Amino acid sequence: MPGTSDKSADPIIELRHRLHRLAEPSGHEEKTAACIREFLSECGPENLIEGIGGNGLVATFKGPAEGPAVMIRCELDALPIPEDIDLAYRSRDPGTGHKCGHDGHMAIVAAVARKLADRRPARGKVHLLFQPAEETGQGAARILEDDRFRELEIDYLFALHNLPGYPMHQVVTRDGVFASASRGFEVVLQGETSHAAHPEEGRSPALALAALINHCSAFPQYYSALDQSAKVTVINARLGEVAFGTSPGLAEFRATFRTYDDGLMESLCRRAEQLVKDTAATYGLKSDTGWTELFRATQNARSCNEFIRSAAGNTGMEHTQKKTPFPWSEDFGRLTARYKGAMFGVGAGTDHPPLHSGRYDFPDQLIPTGTKIFLDILNQITGFEPQH
Repeated sequence: MPGTSDKSADPIIELRHRLHRLAEPSGHEEKTAACIREFLSECGPENLIEGIGGNGLVATFKGPAEGPAVMIRCELDALPIPEDIDLAYRSRDPGTGHKCGHDGHMAIVAAVARKLADRRPARGKVHLLFQPAEETGQGAARILEDDRFRELEIDYLFALHNLPGYPMHQVVTRDGVFASASRGFEVVLQGETSHAAHPEEGRSPALALAALINHCSAFPQYYSALDQSAKVTVINARLGEVAFGTSPGLAEFRATFRTYDDGLMESLCRRAEQLVKDTAATYGLKSDTGWTELFRATQNARSCNEFIRSAAGNTGMEHTQKKTPFPWSEDFGRLTARYKGAMFGVGAGTDHPPLHSGRYDFPDQLIPTGTKIFLDILNQITGFEPQH
């Protein structure tokens, strides 16, 4: 298992292990942000914005000449998943762990900052964004609403994600949609309880709940074309209380909607809301609907992917182009909807435990790989000042 020892002379790997110990859930990344702030301050950026979009940070390194502005983004937050492996740098919170590799992503961008501390871009500027609350889909939205972020010039935007199941160090790109859109659908059906001996005297939401589960699960079959991709996963349903003398009066229903296309997502969401209204009316119930964890599809600009593919070739990394988008979602999609950018994947090993598994741990050997790719991209766009 990678990373089972905490004995490392590499300060970037030591930083990754320290971040792993500090694992904090979305929106509560205060200690993680403080750790990153301390590291970035030592790198001497021309500007360091703190508390952006919550606990986020942006470090800016400027070159001596005018030129394009490039942003590289990583994520601060961890997941509410306990660790199932014994690590010397185990998370201090037994219920929270870096089970998506954001600690590794931060370490890579920190390594880029360290290089920029020694060699500034020859032209333009480089922004390094450490984003909060990626896992809930809230961080990017809050950052985009922050006036300090709106004032930043951004011509190109890049991010990476490690990919268990792909060969170690392999660079994965895709033009167009890279990762899916997704939304969490929440429904409350309110009827009226009655004695279980007289269910006719109440208004049970049982049949309505069953209808919603069946109908929503069938949405991809009936409301998306053969050449489109959609998935509705029922994740939670609750009816009444454990009271055998009572006919239920309340039901809750939750499902995750996924598509490769934002337009199709909007269409399915409208149909789902109407379905709830119609079903509630049929059974004489009150209803309430809501959406949570909203992720847009992550759209990659081909021009940005060309920089990534060139970087893979320049650094000797194996490269593959994915034929279909990834079914998981990424908050980066909100940023690429505003700015020209691209996300790429880096293989974490074909036998590596999957993302969001209690057995997962970011492989430290990917840190140099991600760092080299980002530095080559920066060199292509901004160049580096000659070393003296």
